[in-house]
Amino acid sequence: MYKLIAVDMDGTLLNKDKEISKANFDMIQEAKKQGKKVVIATGRPLLGVKRHLKHLDLISDEDYVIAFNGSLVQTTKSGHIISKTTLSVEDYKELYEVSQDLGVHIHALTNSKVTTPVDNKYTHVEADINGIPIDIMPVDEIDDATTIVKVMFIDEPELLDEIISKLPKAITDKYTILRSAPYFLEFLHKSVNKGAGVKAVAKELGFKSEEIICIGDAGNDIAMIEYAGLGVAMENAFEEVKEVASYVTRSNDHDGVAHVIKKFMLNEEVA
Repeated sequence: MYKLIAVDMDGTLLNKDKEISKANFDMIQEAKKQGKKVVIATGRPLLGVKRHLKHLDLISDEDYVIAFNGSLVQTTKSGHIISKTTLSVEDYKELYEVSQDLGVHIHALTNSKVTTPVDNKYTHVEADINGIPIDIMPVDEIDDATTIVKVMFIDEPELLDEIISKLPKAITDKYTILRSAPYFLEFLHKSVNKGAGVKAVAKELGFKSEEIICIGDAGNDIAMIEYAGLGVAMENAFEEVKEVASYVTRSNDHDGVAHVIKKFMLNEEVA
C-alpha cells in the first residue's frame, strides 16, 4: 500500500503552460482525503513553488516540500527544516573558473535570488519560472557569507551535451551533477539529490521506501525514482529516466500524475 507520492513539478505535475490540470488537482485532493501524503519534489527554489503549494492546499506543518533538488527539505507552514545542505561562495568561484574554461554561461541560486556574472537568456528563464530577482554581479564581488544553494551551467543544449564529458574529474568527484532541463546543468553538494530529500521525509514520517511512489521526467529525478518502491517516469521523460523507472505514465500534457495516483494509490480502474 503506497502512503506517499513525491511529485516533480516542471515536465511532470505542470503541463507545457506551467499549469496544474484539473485532473491532476482533483486526484491530489482525493489522495489527501484518503490520508495519502503528497510531497512536491522540485529543483526550483522555495519561492518558485509556494504559490503551487497554496493552490494544492499543501500548506501545513504536516506537509513537506523538497526544494533545490533536495538541498532543502522543510515543512510548508512553519518552515521547520528537516534537512538543509548548501554550497559556498568558494564552490561558486571554483565552478565559475570551470565554466570559463569550457565556454558556458553560469549562475547561482541563493535563498532568494539568482546571481550571474553575465546577463543571459537562460538566467531570465530561471528567474521568470520562479518569480525571483536577478542580480548581475562579478563572481569575485559576492559577499563570502552568501549562501549558495546550487550552481548551474546554463546554455544551449548542444553545448551542454558537449561539455559534460569534459568536466574535470575533481569536479565530478566533488559535486552531485544533474541535468534538470536540456539547458540546465546543476551542481549541488555531493550528498544532495531528490532521493535523499524523499528519504529524509520518509524517515520523519516513519515510512519505508516500498510505501513510496516517486514520479518525474528529467535527470534530477533519477535518484528519487530509484529510491522509491514504485519509480515512475513521464511519457515525455528523458530516455535515461524511463530506463530506471518501473512504470511509464502519460505525459505532463495528458494528466500523467493523476493517472498514477488513481491507478496505484487509490487502486481505481483507469482507462
